[in-house]
Amino acid sequence: MFNIVLLEPEIPANTGNIGRTCLVTGSRLHLIEPMGFILNDKNLKRAGMDYWHELDVTVYDSWRDFVEKNKDCVNIFGSSYGAHGADKNTASDLKANLWMATTKAKRTHDVACFKDGDYIMFGKESAGIPEEILMDNEETCIRIPMVKEQRSLNLSNSVAVVLYEALRQNQYLDLELQGQLHEHIW
Repeated sequence: MFNIVLLEPEIPANTGNIGRTCLVTGSRLHLIEPMGFILNDKNLKRAGMDYWHELDVTVYDSWRDFVEKNKDCVNIFGSSYGAHGADKNTASDLKANLWMATTKAKRTHDVACFKDGDYIMFGKESAGIPEEILMDNEETCIRIPMVKEQRSLNLSNSVAVVLYEALRQNQYLDLELQGQLHEHIW
């Protein structure tokens, strides 16, 4: 199971869409205050559809609160870059990584060696993850490739891109891999 972390999300529709993505992928959602909306906001529930009540979601008072309650993340002292398994340090084999998705990263998201249990963090829509956090965790910063002149993808699209790469690297964990056509009588 992967953990999606939203640091100070501002737009309820994005968070609702991300919640739905988390639900259908079996991922947990972590929301770090302050947020630009309240959790019972009708737009949030509309975007999350009727699935929001089924979502595994945790809300934290602050970045410090998140760090204190998630000490199983390794990137305070290590990282897991390399060609899908190469160059992993021993600490990251035992603990979850906290990957930070940012347009400021030097490495792309496909270079990260995601493993079951990892956390993937995204910053608020207007500013991303604060640079002081990124500077302390530069080795676990990742980016989605984009055209140079553009700022960024929509937050919910970014979460989907990175999360599905993490799932792909892990053979999609327990997700249903095959669909079935329905028989229709004409």
